[in-house]
Amino acid sequence: MQVNSERIPAEDVTDPPAPAPTAGGRSTKTRPAVVGLSSGDQEKAMALRRMKRLALTLLIVMAVIFLFAFALQKQYPWLEYVRAAAEGGMVGALADWFAVTALFRYPMGLKIPHTAIIPRRKDQIGQSLSDFVESNFLSQEVVQDKLASIDIARKAGTWLAAPGGAERVAKEGGAVIRGAFTVLNDDDVQAVIEGLVRKHLLTPPWGPPVGRMAERIFADGHHHKLVDLLVDRAADWVDANHNTVNRLVSDRSPVWVPTFVDGLVGDKVYVELLKFVRAVQNDPNHQVRQSIDTYLTDLAQDLQHDPAMIERAEGIKAQILGDPEVRELASRTWGTVKTALLAAVDDPHSELSQRFKSAVRDFGSRLVNDAELAGKVNTWIGDAAGYLVNTYRSDIAGVISDTVARWDAEETSQKIELQVGKDLQYIRINGTVVGALAGLLIFTVAHMLFG
Repeated sequence: MQVNSERIPAEDVTDPPAPAPTAGGRSTKTRPAVVGLSSGDQEKAMALRRMKRLALTLLIVMAVIFLFAFALQKQYPWLEYVRAAAEGGMVGALADWFAVTALFRYPMGLKIPHTAIIPRRKDQIGQSLSDFVESNFLSQEVVQDKLASIDIARKAGTWLAAPGGAERVAKEGGAVIRGAFTVLNDDDVQAVIEGLVRKHLLTPPWGPPVGRMAERIFADGHHHKLVDLLVDRAADWVDANHNTVNRLVSDRSPVWVPTFVDGLVGDKVYVELLKFVRAVQNDPNHQVRQSIDTYLTDLAQDLQHDPAMIERAEGIKAQILGDPEVRELASRTWGTVKTALLAAVDDPHSELSQRFKSAVRDFGSRLVNDAELAGKVNTWIGDAAGYLVNTYRSDIAGVISDTVARWDAEETSQKIELQVGKDLQYIRINGTVVGALAGLLIFTVAHMLFG
């Protein structure tokens, strides 16, 4: 129930004013506009006034019948029964009018005890309603049973797998991402990234973790392919650079050595060098390979345990990632992520959007076809809802009592009367009819017994 901040004039829930006469002397009946009410509440106010007029009309009819019957009953004895019925009808109508009116205001302005119940006990009613909702609706069993009967997982899966479901999710997700990027400040995000880099990348020493990782790599022999690649490239270079080897030998020989001797020595060096490289290339257990393995294994150990090597690693880290480099890394990382995501969400045909939609549709199909997955999802939803209800049920129900407590007492009474007052007028009508029948029955029985 929503209470408007504007006060409802008293005439809005009572009988409407008389229609204004037209120029020809006849009145034109128009529907009065109710100030401060929505169109729906205006319709309810009109219906309430009609029912009040009907109940009042019945009371007046009973009073008129009673007067005529009372005045003529000696002349026409059968009118005693009519008088008794009209008398009972008036009593019933007045009693039920009092009962209905006492809910919302003081009858005729008289402060009779236990009247104007809603305005006087507004806060208690709100608290009672809050307790009722908390006890009977916000319980783990009720919520979980309701969710189990709905089978949310399959219904959600059907919607996600249907045409338009994944597109709607992607559209709403894109709106969320755009909104988040609009709210987020680039400098703040970059500062967060920079802080994470410093905390997780720069502050811990590099030597021990790099050494442990290298030790595992070397122990498993994963570095052998890299060694093979380096040896192959060295063999290819030696094979293709005979003249380069000869020139290097000639450049380093004494000037008095004849040129043909330089050529012979160069050829010999080239042949031996090529034979050496080919031997390393073809023999997996060559001494050079074993020396490389030993060196790398010792390096991994030194990175973990040798303070001098650890300090050298820290120096390399400082050279690679100083303050300017870290700031530049944070800036480039955030800029790249932001640009890529915005471009992807703005283009419904981008690879990211297509993959996301495909994943959503696939997940929806699995929810529909995979009973085990659907059961797990329903269980997760039920458990989450149960936890939320158990944890926040008092806070949720407290919204009712807190909201009612903020309402104005008279306005609240008028608003509630708009919602239920029309039905309550049937109590007055029924009271008139039942009172008339009861009065007639009582008089008839008494007349039969006592004459």
